Amino acid sequence: MECPCGSGRTYEACCGRYHGGAALPETAEQLMRSRYSAYVLGDEAYLLGTWHSRTRPDSLGLDARVKWLGLKIRGASEGGPGDATGTVSFVARHKLDGRAHRLEENSRFLREDGRWVYLDGDVGG
Repeated sequence: MECPCGSGRTYEACCGRYHGGAALPETAEQLMRSRYSAYVLGDEAYLLGTWHSRTRPDSLGLDARVKWLGLKIRGASEGGPGDATGTVSFVARHKLDGRAHRLEENSRFLREDGRWVYLDGDVGG
């Protein structure tokens, strides 16, 4: 199966290794991609587990009717293996009840306990 994040790699060689706990994302962009794939697959536990403790909601209430259509990374700043913070800009497309939607966000990531986590984001690009 091709990875939902759009990397062109197999799910097992890409986001599957993060979802399964075999590896941790080394960059903020890798975490962003793995979180998108978790939304596609309905993996709420992974999403909550990769959310910063200060901003993490109690639950997400994922809607199984949402069909995710694709992720486009617009850019990333910092967020590398040696960085403490990073930003990833993206567009995620999805359909709900036959209507197309776009989520544009500039997401902020931090390292917490040595691993990348999602802090928050500015919706609208």
